[in-house]
Amino acid sequence: MHAGHSVEMFRRKFWGTLLLSIPTIAWAPMIQHWLGYEAWGGSAASRFIPALFGTLVFGYGGWVFVKGAIGELADRRPGMMTLIALAISVAFVFSLAVTFGFPGMDLWWELATLVTIMVLGHWIEMRSISQAQGALRELAKLLPDTAVGIVGDRTEVVPVSALREGDLVLVRPGAGIPADGVVRDGSSEVNESMITGESRPVPKPVGATVIAGTVNGSGSLRVEITRIGERTALAGIMRLVAQAQSSRSRAQALADRAAFLLTIVAVVAAVATLVGWFVAGEAASFVIERVVTVLVIACPHALGLAIPLVVAISTTIGARNGLLVRDRRGLEEARNVTAVFFDKTGTLTLGEFRVAEITTMAGLAHDEALALAAAVERDSEHTIARGIVRSAEERKLAIPNAEQFQAVPGHGAQATVRGRQLMLGGPALLRRLSVKIEPVLQAAIDRAAARGQAAITMIESTTALAVFAAADAVREESREAVRRLHAQNIEVIMITGDAQPIARSVAEELGIDTVFAEVLPEQKAAKVKEVQARGERVAMVGDGVNDAPALLTADVGIAIGAGTDVAVEAGDVVLVRSDPRDVPRIIALSKATHRKMIQNLWWAAGYNIVAIPLAAGVLAPWGIVLPPALGAVLMSASTIIVAINAQLLRRAQDGVL
Repeated sequence: MHAGHSVEMFRRKFWGTLLLSIPTIAWAPMIQHWLGYEAWGGSAASRFIPALFGTLVFGYGGWVFVKGAIGELADRRPGMMTLIALAISVAFVFSLAVTFGFPGMDLWWELATLVTIMVLGHWIEMRSISQAQGALRELAKLLPDTAVGIVGDRTEVVPVSALREGDLVLVRPGAGIPADGVVRDGSSEVNESMITGESRPVPKPVGATVIAGTVNGSGSLRVEITRIGERTALAGIMRLVAQAQSSRSRAQALADRAAFLLTIVAVVAAVATLVGWFVAGEAASFVIERVVTVLVIACPHALGLAIPLVVAISTTIGARNGLLVRDRRGLEEARNVTAVFFDKTGTLTLGEFRVAEITTMAGLAHDEALALAAAVERDSEHTIARGIVRSAEERKLAIPNAEQFQAVPGHGAQATVRGRQLMLGGPALLRRLSVKIEPVLQAAIDRAAARGQAAITMIESTTALAVFAAADAVREESREAVRRLHAQNIEVIMITGDAQPIARSVAEELGIDTVFAEVLPEQKAAKVKEVQARGERVAMVGDGVNDAPALLTADVGIAIGAGTDVAVEAGDVVLVRSDPRDVPRIIALSKATHRKMIQNLWWAAGYNIVAIPLAAGVLAPWGIVLPPALGAVLMSASTIIVAINAQLLRRAQDGVL
């Protein structure tokens, strides 16, 4: 909020100002009269003690506002500091003049109370901002201070700062991972919730990547360091959070303009109050009180807090849930999205083959057929073969051992399983063996072809036993993502370079509204513009590499599946997880954030419609006047209300995310 200001500084100034204010108030003649006592030292002490301590209050607690006002005026952007400085300076100069003989009643105790409340308000404000921006501190704390380095046959504890790429480290159970790396030995599950928001531990076998700051489970890992320091995923996330919290949004620009206009209104109102009451023949002390109260109560303090606090909290909530906001304008614009483009491969689908349909001859169960096929394909490196094996593993089938495995180039694979000679392959294998296909299996092959899927037939001798339709597997989360977007009346569009049959198959499975198939990467941006030309506000969801032009063209670019590589320059929002459900989540977060911003802006600016006339004394003829100190309380209360309302966004996150 304020350059060079800190929570600790305002905390010290508050307690110091409060202590200095006690004698100022205790020796104030008006306070003595109200409470019916006479302070030590009589009238002389009651004249000079409030002046002495009031001056100390102004110098110690109030000078920070004067310095802030000087900075605002130098930038030609008068604001809250200018109004506060004007108010306390007018009260100070007038009280000093009265102390040395100018006719009237001094305002020392009002000045002391005013400065104390102002400093308290700033302390609360700075604490709110600091707590909201705590995501960066929390992320920084994730990294351990030391690591266990492996040198030859021995281990040694080394500072994390001493690690270099290529070093081998031992990560014991329960320990934090010190840098990004690759598992070279061991197996474990790692808690990555602090980075991705994913609550379930992630299995980490040999060859898996691990992220700095995540926590190892019960296994022991030997990790080769691949990225250190500023190149780690954690450092990238911290940069994105800091960038989002410092970037400006349209709502922030609106708040700044409103604060500037309110400052002008306050000064004009103060001058009008001054002239009006002098013309009415009121005493100087009363007039100055009115002027000071107007300047204080109109201070756009709450306006200055309204937007930054909401943004800081929303970006923190996002970061904790794997939603990284690169540009606040992107988060702000997401609430207006009416159409979402999804890239297919790797976004709606896994980018990996899985068995989509199993058809068998009578007497052979689907799970038994899949287990036999997985046994044959277990040693194969072919992508479809790996998909068959993974499908069996995901169904938790017991895969029997295979013997005499042999890959048949261009045709498939064969092996002996439980004494049976089995072969798996596509059309080429069927032609080579002259296998007769029963109608039920031929129908399965035809269905797969119509959907653009690969049809793999399992054969024993020359008899076809089963057909497996293999396709790029749809993510389970994609169905829920499409359903949630439809619930928000948002059109879902899939864009892919795949053939029409494949694209249509995925779209039908997910209930997607519109499909653009056989689109080259460089043509995706043109499709985005085509939909924008219909008047739609478009979000593009892609991997941030091939989809970069389309991400930049869209109203909101969302890079999904970035994983540990958060240096995605094209997207406004980066989704750490490869979870399409995060797209409706970011839209929901955008809507909730905007609601809080508007609520805060209305409260921060709107209460002045009543407060300024009241402070100016429009009800004085009926005996209702607002003392400067009460004006300061009301102004601080508006700031606190704005801060509390912004904090309520944290309570809403369960419904949002």
